[in-house]
Amino acid sequence: MTKIVYTAHDGGSTTVEAQPGNSVMETATRNGVPGITGECGGVLSCATCHVFVDDEDLEKLPPVSDLEDEMLDGAAVDREPNSRLSCQIKASEDLETLRVRTPEYQE
Repeated sequence: MTKIVYTAHDGGSTTVEAQPGNSVMETATRNGVPGITGECGGVLSCATCHVFVDDEDLEKLPPVSDLEDEMLDGAAVDREPNSRLSCQIKASEDLETLRVRTPEYQE
């Protein structure tokens, strides 16, 4: 299982274990983690699951797809080099720990 550490913009954090194949967004919404809305349910048609991935963990993830890159341009909070949509990050047996920070707001 992947241990995901969600840190809110105010510094509070929540740690949840994700089942392999589940997205960071699904895991957050199912466990009541604040800061991730996921209005579209993970079908890559909104940017309300925007997160900032810890720089050390960013290299562990697959690259951003063209569609995800386009959607990040519409995020409510300006994107940064470590911005990702949490619906596009999947837990896996190979990904032991992942640290993400949520933006101040999503909409």
